[in-house]
Order: sequence, then C-alpha cells, then structure tokens
Amino acid sequence: MFSDIRKLRRYRELDGKTFLVCVGAMKCATSWIHDYLGSLSGVTVSPLKELHFFNTKFPANALGDMEALALKRLGFHLSQSGDAVENLRRRETFQASVDRAQMLYDDNAYFAHFARICGPDTQTFCDVTPAYSVLGPSGFEYLKAFCGSQDISLKLLFVMRDPVDRLWSQLRHMTQSNPDKDLVKNWADAFQSPRVCARADYRGVVGDLDDTFPAENILYLFYENLFTDASLTKLCDHAGASLGQADPGNVLNETSVKTEMPDDARAAAQALLAPQYAFCRDRFGDAVPGSWQG
Repeated sequence: MFSDIRKLRRYRELDGKTFLVCVGAMKCATSWIHDYLGSLSGVTVSPLKELHFFNTKFPANALGDMEALALKRLGFHLSQSGDAVENLRRRETFQASVDRAQMLYDDNAYFAHFARICGPDTQTFCDVTPAYSVLGPSGFEYLKAFCGSQDISLKLLFVMRDPVDRLWSQLRHMTQSNPDKDLVKNWADAFQSPRVCARADYRGVVGDLDDTFPAENILYLFYENLFTDASLTKLCDHAGASLGQADPGNVLNETSVKTEMPDDARAAAQALLAPQYAFCRDRFGDAVPGSWQG
C-alpha cells in the first residue's frame, strides 16, 4: 500500500532531528551497530532492530513475508505469560511490535513510532534494516520522498564486508533459519538465486545510493575495520552523536551454523564476485581492507 506522500502527517516531535537509516549489508555487524547506536547519548533506536517498512513496499528481492513477521512478533508478545496489558506497558519491544503492526495499514504509523519513542534529548533516531539494501532505484527514491514528509535530516549508512566471507555467512544464517533448504549444502543453487545475489551486489547498491542521495548524506564503512576508533568516529560524526565506548567482543545475532566454506564453493564464489571486488577497489581505493580476498 502506497499512501499519498503529500498527505502524510508531519510529526513535529521529530523536527530538526537527524534520521539515520542503516541499509545494510546483511551479515555486516548491523546488530552490533544497532546496539552501539542505542548506547549513545542523544540517539534513539527502534526497539525492533529491523523494522522492514520500506522493503515490504518493494518486495522483489524479499527473503520472506515481512508483514507476516510483524504479526508473528505481535502474536509472540500476546502469548507470553502474565497479564497482556501489563506486559504491554512494561516491554518496549511489545509496544514497538504494536506500532509495527499498525504500519500494515497506516503509513503514518512509521514516523509515529519514532515520534513516540524519541525523548526531549533525542537528536538522532535510527532504523537499522539491512534488507533495505535491495530496495533498488525506485525503492530508494520512495524512501527519500517519504522521509521528505518530515522536517528531518536524512543520513544513510552502508557497511561492506569481504564479498566471499559475507556471502558464506549469509548462507549459514539462512540455513540456520530454514534447515530444510540447507543452502550451505546446496550452495551452487544459492549462487544462482537472484535474492541471494542481490545482497552481494555492492556495485548495484552503491550505485543506487550514489544516484539517489547527496554524497555528504551517505557513509560507507567496512566490516573488517568497523570497530576501530577511526570508523566509529566517522559513524558518530555522521549520526551527529558524540563518540561512545564500544565493545567489539559483544557479538550479536551470531550464526550457530559454523560449516567451513568448501574449496570448490570458495572458488565459485570468487569467480561470481570478482566484479564486486573490482568495483570496490575502483570506487573506494585504499579504503578497501587489505584482507579482502579478491
């Protein structure tokens, strides 16, 4: 459902704030980034790490039904022991799940969610949803226009990881979520999947971001040096926040499937992703970590 953006409600509680949207990439420490940003003074993150709002409107490369997930989240909270009303009053994730369910039928509920959770000291609020990386040109244009309904400063963040390592981590994560498909075992089929490959297409994502948003509003970081003072300073400056303490050892959303990448899969992945390595080295130069394999 697409609302007339011109008729969206403006939330004055958000006026003048910075809105940071982390659009990916998948398996590039976005859970850690969500946790870190939430620890910073003046920064408010949604209690739901992934809101999946914009990608439900552009589902071409979706890995699942995110609207059904929203209802499943809400159903989980409603099924918990104790009084449901008291649980709702006490649990931020329950409240956020109610907000997310409302987004199924009311686009105003997206910014209403942030207007509700932002306090008087909030300078920056954040949506960390790596699935946004595959929105495509139309999706990013819509995100830009939608955010234009508010008096906010929109900032984008995209984190890249060694393409082969990231792809294998994605397949292990997807295997954990859906063992019946076992994409680790069936990696050759996965390498042919448009939905899997879309998340490995740094060239496409970066090109779409560059074409849609002003350069000064986009920050590109690399997973391999994300936890350094230099990268975290860039992140905090981009978010309009003061540098905070970081715990690189605080691993979040770690995949339990630990299968090592077979040699034949690695060779196939390197061949598949060779254009991505070449693009990143051409586009980002010496900023690309030396540990990248391609």
